[in-house]
Amino acid sequence: MQIRIKRLRPDAALPEYAHGAAEDAGMDLRAVERTVLAPNVPLGVPTGLSIELPSGYEAQIRPRSGLALKHAITVPNSPGTIDPGYRGEIKVILLNLGKADYTIEKGDRIAQMVIARYEAIELVEGELSETGRGAGGFGSSGR
Repeated sequence: MQIRIKRLRPDAALPEYAHGAAEDAGMDLRAVERTVLAPNVPLGVPTGLSIELPSGYEAQIRPRSGLALKHAITVPNSPGTIDPGYRGEIKVILLNLGKADYTIEKGDRIAQMVIARYEAIELVEGELSETGRGAGGFGSSGR
């Protein structure tokens, strides 16, 4: 599958698979500018890119496991969704869960982007069928 991508800045890095498409589901997204993440303050970090997704597809923005484990940096709305109709810049919302400022340098890998198919649905209002679980919610299946 081919998806159109546009560099909004000439220095923006195109997303790429670290180990190739046969081994990786996500492509790395890179920061296009230096950004300081203060603890507990979400910030939209620009990538300098926009994409044109076909109808029926979304781009999911997910945290990088290394940033999460080593530096407590996450994507708080994970997975963030880029809809097929959006043509603006991809910005990654990052949150520093640590206790000190964390600096993202220009070119740093900040998130992964996974392209996923979705089904458009039509909601039909009415009674729901019975199940064994019923309305049992959080914790209802035990520990």
